[in-house]
Amino acid sequence: MIEVVEEHKKFLSGAAITLLVVLSLYFAMKFLSELKDYGMAGGGNANTITLSGYGEVTAVPDIANVHFTIEKKAQTVAQAQEAVAAVEGEVLEYLRANGIEEKDMKTTDASFYPEYEFQYDTGALAPCTELGCPPRPGRNVVVGYVATESIIVKIRNTDDVGKIMEGLGTLGATNLSGPDFAIDDEDALKVEARKKAIEDARTKAKALAKDLDVRLGRVVTFSESDYGFPIYAVAMEARGGGVDEKATPAEIPKGENIISSNVTITYEIR
Repeated sequence: MIEVVEEHKKFLSGAAITLLVVLSLYFAMKFLSELKDYGMAGGGNANTITLSGYGEVTAVPDIANVHFTIEKKAQTVAQAQEAVAAVEGEVLEYLRANGIEEKDMKTTDASFYPEYEFQYDTGALAPCTELGCPPRPGRNVVVGYVATESIIVKIRNTDDVGKIMEGLGTLGATNLSGPDFAIDDEDALKVEARKKAIEDARTKAKALAKDLDVRLGRVVTFSESDYGFPIYAVAMEARGGGVDEKATPAEIPKGENIISSNVTITYEIR
């Protein structure tokens, strides 16, 4: 009886060991198969396909940026700066009266520099020789100073752009340029354009996978480039003052801005 029990124990022990060996081999093979699927077994690379996608959305600009300069000349730096400050005060008051907030007016540069004039010496000239007459001596002399201040204004009511630009010219703003139409908050539009680009790339990848008789796997790499640019927008530029106060403000079409996204996606294939 004891011998039968011992034999039974040996049989169960051997069966257990055999089962463990079989299970170990099964999981090892499964693990190696998954490694191979992901391009990790034997140091090989997974098979992949790479597709690009493009998406865009359009929107009417809701802001316009206008740039201008105030420039004055005087005998001294202080006088030139005071003259600039006087015009600046009028300009800022005009902008406030037209609904421009303080946060939307920004000085981008302020400077002054001497203005030179070449003056010839009044002394007697050196005599001429057979080689010719010597040049008349002279030197650069400071005859005054120029002070400038450059300002950028964000106009949120884009229907007022023409009127405001003409008003600035009337008040003495120079180098008046713009408007640069833009969208104040582009984040939501960028997200929408990116989604369209991803869907475009995914659609292309599915079509190619079907043609190749393979299945798409996980995304291996993803990259994106995005940009926005205006279409049908019109810019206006004015140099100097002298704007007719009775002139009708120019109508400036805003057009549309395109917000776009280009994506590149690499998929594993199986």
